[in-house]
Amino acid sequence: MTRVPEGQMFSDPGSDAAVMAAWERFLDGESRPSDSLRALVDRSWQRCQEQNVDPDKRSAPPPVDESMLESMKEHHGELLQASAPIMACARDFLAETGTVMALADTSCTILTMEGDNPTIGTAESIHLLPGVSWSERICGTNAIGTALAVGEPVQIHSAEHYCAGIKRWTCSATVIRHPHDGEIIGVVDVSGLSESYSRQSLALVVTTASRIENKIAMREMERRYYLLEASLQRWSNGTDGLVLFDRRGYPVRANEIAQAAMTSLGADLDLSAPRRVTALAIGDNGELVRTPALPAWLRPEWLEPVYGAQGQRLGTLLVLPLPRIGRAISGEGARRLVSEPAVAANDMPSGFTSIITRDPALREAVRKADQLARSKVPVLLLGETGVGKEEFAQGLHKASPFRDGPYVALNCGGLSRELLASELFGYVDGAFTGARRGGMVGKIEAANGGTLFLDEIGEMPLDLQPHLLRVLEQSEIYRLGENVPRKVSFRLIAATHRDLRKEVADGRFRMDFFYRVAVTSVRIPPLRDRVGDVRELARHFVERFSKQHELGLRRLDEELLARLESYSWPGNVRELRNVVESVLLMSDSECVGIDALPPELLGMADSPVSAPVATALGALATNAPVGSIAEGEAELIRRAIAATHGNLTRAARELAIAKSTLYQKVKLYGLERDIGRVRAG
Repeated sequence: MTRVPEGQMFSDPGSDAAVMAAWERFLDGESRPSDSLRALVDRSWQRCQEQNVDPDKRSAPPPVDESMLESMKEHHGELLQASAPIMACARDFLAETGTVMALADTSCTILTMEGDNPTIGTAESIHLLPGVSWSERICGTNAIGTALAVGEPVQIHSAEHYCAGIKRWTCSATVIRHPHDGEIIGVVDVSGLSESYSRQSLALVVTTASRIENKIAMREMERRYYLLEASLQRWSNGTDGLVLFDRRGYPVRANEIAQAAMTSLGADLDLSAPRRVTALAIGDNGELVRTPALPAWLRPEWLEPVYGAQGQRLGTLLVLPLPRIGRAISGEGARRLVSEPAVAANDMPSGFTSIITRDPALREAVRKADQLARSKVPVLLLGETGVGKEEFAQGLHKASPFRDGPYVALNCGGLSRELLASELFGYVDGAFTGARRGGMVGKIEAANGGTLFLDEIGEMPLDLQPHLLRVLEQSEIYRLGENVPRKVSFRLIAATHRDLRKEVADGRFRMDFFYRVAVTSVRIPPLRDRVGDVRELARHFVERFSKQHELGLRRLDEELLARLESYSWPGNVRELRNVVESVLLMSDSECVGIDALPPELLGMADSPVSAPVATALGALATNAPVGSIAEGEAELIRRAIAATHGNLTRAARELAIAKSTLYQKVKLYGLERDIGRVRAG
């Protein structure tokens, strides 16, 4: 997308004669652009010439037939529905200024028009009509086609048009973007005869596009509510990985198991930074478009359609089943499990007894959290994904003055701004179309008298942060659509895996909000730095899942335990828990061996090392010692990236790990800049 400088955004009617002379010289082959010609227009003329557009063209082509136009309108029903009341509001202004407003799709085909009736009649002479495409390739430089080409607001006046037959007109246009991802979904244009020129026309189309985008955002929020409600009963199943996709193919909710299940399948999809899976978008017929094809890791039988009350398809549920291989023991009853005892928890402070560790650093973090629990100030929990921030938050609540009140948790990641706002603040009856009768209590209000735990607070949109800051400062909350405040009193615990000071420096997190939520903080060390905890936690999870799945006597052999201890655990305790559950389910033996491990753990020591990585290993061995296992692993990955010139597929193969695992580690160690530097060099 080309960004147009503000000074080049507006046409200058006073330069019309000079622009006309420049156009004639351009057609005669003069290469040097005129000083009176805006760079935006010059580049557009160049594109027109390259596409062999006829400069003598008198009008656009005739419109498509009625049935084709109706089909196009049906396909863009949401865009038309959102724009209709907004365009109707502009009707009087358009009539007074002798202009018309057109709405076009992404092929620049006009879908509908509003405005001054005499001007609409005159527009027919150049086929400025519904059903006609006004792309640059067909009609040369014009506001609709050029706005789509550059992705920015555009004003084209009189002689600036490329085709001779359109030079009596002046027009302003801008693109309409989907509010969730910025995808261009249409163009809005205001056109009139040259005498109607006004800079305000460009302001009008920009405002109109913004209002249409807001309408679509509200409609998307309603659809997602319906989708979440329609799929609610499926979330009680804790044995499968679940990911809910909306009608455009965006993940809107996932359970804890989902990311680990997808990672084990080699899926290149990070649920902490959701992106669109186009193959899971729903077409006009209510079926998946499957263009492009489904990813190789995803089986069609794992997909379940989610329907609304009226029978319309709202989205798709991806169900990633975990194998159930263990057999229940019958007879007199299940045998008593025999395994080495996990570390006793009775020496932990009350409230933190679920945390299993022998590591001094983690024990110090627990001691600090227990001390902070007695106060009422906010606490910020810092640590990588999966280290156990939720357990710390619950411990802080159980040992706090608010322990008799509710404990309410909300993950700020993976939710759209609108969903997060309504989840936090709630809404009143009638706040928007489709709102629940009687309204909804938000998480802040639900936590009144207790604890509110906001996980991944670093993902909170910048414009929502001052609203939560106001709640913390004034102990008052406004539900969406409400003008009367409600008093609230709660203890805030927040958590993040991000470096919030860096986020503040980069402008992605408000400084005043940071100092309010980080009055005190507790840093939780990653599992790879906690000596002895992998073995203790593995034994704990063996006991827990053997009982849960009725597997009988189970234990991990020494080779498997040693392999678990040598792994870096980018997903920390959560990843270890999922791996242990997986190996138990994948093995029928009483003693679970190393062959039950998933590929990324099984292959990390046995696979041959390629020449470039062997060189990197040798270089690493001869350098000064690193400060930790994590630093050594990061350095090895950095050298593998350099040896493969930034090709992550090759680097993963040569490091003998899954590509998805490498992506996780690159993100974990902040090596994205190394990739960019290597590729640029």
